[in-house]
Amino acid sequence: MRTEQPKMIALSDYRLPDYLIDETHLTFELHESYALVHARLLMQRNPGLDESLPPLVLDGQQLELVDIELDGRQLSVVEYSLTDSHLQIQPAKHQFELSTTVRIEPQNNTALEGLYKSSGMFCTQCEAEGFRKITYYLDRPDVMSRFTTTIHAEKHRYPILLSNGNPIAEGEDENGRHWVTWEDPFKKPAYLFAVVAGDLWCVEDSFTTMSGRDVALRIYVEPENIDKCQHAMNSLKNSMRWDEEVYGREYDLDIFMIVAVNDFNMGAMENKGLNIFNSSCVLAKAETATDAAHQRVEGVVAHEYFHNWSGNRVTCRDWFQLSLKEGFTVFRDSEFSADMNSRVVKRIEDVAYLRTHQFAEDAGPMAHPVRPAQYMEISNFYTLTIYEKGAEVVRMLHTLLGAETFRKGSDLYFERHDGQAVTCDDFIAAMESVSGMDLTQFKRWYSQAGTPELQVSDSYDAATQTYQLTVKQSCPDTPGQTDKQPFVIPLSMALLSKQGTELPLQLQGESVATEGERVLSVTQAEQTFTFINVAEQPLPSLLRGFSAPVELRYDYSRDDLLFLLQHDTDGFNRWEAGQQLALQVIEEVVGQIYETDEPMLDMRLIEVFEALLAQEDLNPAMLAEFLALPSTGYIIEQYVQADPLAIHQAREYVSNQLAFALKEPMLARYQALRKVSLDTPYVAQASDFARRRLQNMLLAYLMRTQDLEIMDACIDQFGIADNMTERLAGLACLVNSPFSDEAEKALESFAERFENDPLVMDQWFSVQAAAGLPGGLERVQHLLNHPAFSIKNPNKVRALVGAFSTQNTANFHAADGSGYAFLADKVIKLDALNPQMAARMISPLTRWQRFDLHHQEQMLAQLKRIKNSGDLSADLFEVLEKSLAV
Repeated sequence: MRTEQPKMIALSDYRLPDYLIDETHLTFELHESYALVHARLLMQRNPGLDESLPPLVLDGQQLELVDIELDGRQLSVVEYSLTDSHLQIQPAKHQFELSTTVRIEPQNNTALEGLYKSSGMFCTQCEAEGFRKITYYLDRPDVMSRFTTTIHAEKHRYPILLSNGNPIAEGEDENGRHWVTWEDPFKKPAYLFAVVAGDLWCVEDSFTTMSGRDVALRIYVEPENIDKCQHAMNSLKNSMRWDEEVYGREYDLDIFMIVAVNDFNMGAMENKGLNIFNSSCVLAKAETATDAAHQRVEGVVAHEYFHNWSGNRVTCRDWFQLSLKEGFTVFRDSEFSADMNSRVVKRIEDVAYLRTHQFAEDAGPMAHPVRPAQYMEISNFYTLTIYEKGAEVVRMLHTLLGAETFRKGSDLYFERHDGQAVTCDDFIAAMESVSGMDLTQFKRWYSQAGTPELQVSDSYDAATQTYQLTVKQSCPDTPGQTDKQPFVIPLSMALLSKQGTELPLQLQGESVATEGERVLSVTQAEQTFTFINVAEQPLPSLLRGFSAPVELRYDYSRDDLLFLLQHDTDGFNRWEAGQQLALQVIEEVVGQIYETDEPMLDMRLIEVFEALLAQEDLNPAMLAEFLALPSTGYIIEQYVQADPLAIHQAREYVSNQLAFALKEPMLARYQALRKVSLDTPYVAQASDFARRRLQNMLLAYLMRTQDLEIMDACIDQFGIADNMTERLAGLACLVNSPFSDEAEKALESFAERFENDPLVMDQWFSVQAAAGLPGGLERVQHLLNHPAFSIKNPNKVRALVGAFSTQNTANFHAADGSGYAFLADKVIKLDALNPQMAARMISPLTRWQRFDLHHQEQMLAQLKRIKNSGDLSADLFEVLEKSLAV
């Protein structure tokens, strides 16, 4: 067991670095059993501090120091000190040169931080604190340096040698080795450093910037994947053009490179000019990647490219400011994807994910503000709060200021801080400067954790034609934070007439009414907005477009929700009305399950679904969203103590009732869509995504009827589809059906066809792991021994263990606790190999408070077993401590 608790790091303890590194010169000698890293650092005492010369303390982990020199003089062992995490020396003057040589073993690096090997390729991952596993350094984001990097390796094994910036020299060594030198003209922190060495093929294109410069674009992959890069290349070029047009940001180097890596803890990394990607976020073609995978590639490519300005040219001063770059960039990539596809559907997708997962994080033991006040292990704070909620905070600024003023603010931010490491306050200050607004209260979004709740009530006086909207805001206690102060909450709203039209809005004290939607700024714990000249009793359409990341409480009747679903002029709120209607119906069935063996479904849900199916002019993607019931995860979050098995049973019952009641119109619509698919070659564009999405959703409903003719149609779609979207949907429908023989045949043929494609096999694992039929855990345990599975590969772990624990409600939450014990076993094993993955995989168990007492006891038992299992990593230790301290 761990005997020494890792230390907590606090934002309040931030201090400027004692020393700066003006230039960093690195030389890598790469070999099969080791690597030597020679570092020459040109350093100076921080001119922002006093004239004293404190000890220089460099970060370093898992390094073997071979040589150390100060200003060309080799140091004796008494002139420096070494610990497991630091190298300390005493400089004699304000400017000096420090040289070190260290030995490391990349081939044994299973944590995938620093320099490691993936499928025979050397690559790096340095964010957040991986560079200290490469060489001794001031590994903090506010130390920015100009890097020159030379890589030596065997030419036959590693013909491609890459690093940040532009190549400036290359040559041959003895014994079949070669070298390349790269120079990055822009200062950057160590976390943005990258090296790649491998036998890679390249897809090349070019982009002409708005100032007329030609930029070489290169995507490097292993040879067998060379035909899966075009979609990523198209996405990159679209991203570059969009960033110029919307933000005025032009790319600054002569070359932009992406490298696909199979073993990667995250999605991708925005290293300056050399982005390293998880291969799942690069490789996409119709036969092997679903539409969702194509959209993910587009979004991630955009995200990492946009970081070139919002993260690289302007970076964060310290890791507490992580959302400064991530929240802003997630907002930017979301807006890009909305422009490339359907804006309303993109917003629905983002909000559904936020409310199911980030709201759960806010309500759990790991809840923290967008800018945390402290952390134990920084890798645990690459969270949905930092990314998704951080993006919502930026979106609220965009809403409050308006698009034009927000753009002026971003321009000023980049102009003021180009080449600097700054804070969230600097970003807000730029917005204040251009808008004239005081955003002091708004900054509570950065410092207060939790999901605010808006309780809204209203009244209408027909005699005076006045309508009052009263809004009360509150925020639940979170670990370490009570008595939250009021936020600034932009509440986008409209008032609808009995015909569904938007009524003019005129607040008391205003001389002129405005047409349609407007944004109310909610700044007080309780606030009343009085509208005058309201000719009839209106129905409010609230939180349009999900204008703030809050829980909205308004006493809509089911008839109100039906009206909004059919008539609201805001597409998001139409969907939201449908979700709330379905939620009420499912919750009603949950209650009935405890009282009777024969639940009753509110027929109004069937009637409105039937009416939606009949609307031929409705965007297929929107119709698919309307027909999708709230996820089990979202429903669970609505309960103080949820019974996951009862919720799963209720949702299954409602889905089945809809399928049987609407079989005929669903089948007619499916057949029409399927015919178009058969007659149309695959295209990766929004309209085709929408058609296939609706087609596959209808097939999933229809397979619930267990009709043999529909089963044949499903097998036909699975067998002859020219794209992975339709093929995988057919497979999933069979695996989740009682047609077990057909399912096994399909699984066998799928695996035989794609056994040599790791990413496709990940989808094969996930389909089986998520199947809620009895015996799910036994199937997953069996798949752990499949040749295509490796617990050392994060994609495999997410595909099998992650899919089981997050998507398979019936089997993961089994009453005997076997699902929880399985996850605990895997977390223990993972922690010895890859602590970051272990800390992320344990998440479903940390939300034990959300469940009924029986499931709580089962989860807590496994958390305690993990804690007592041995010497835990700091990553996992922190999560367990917070989870068990509640």
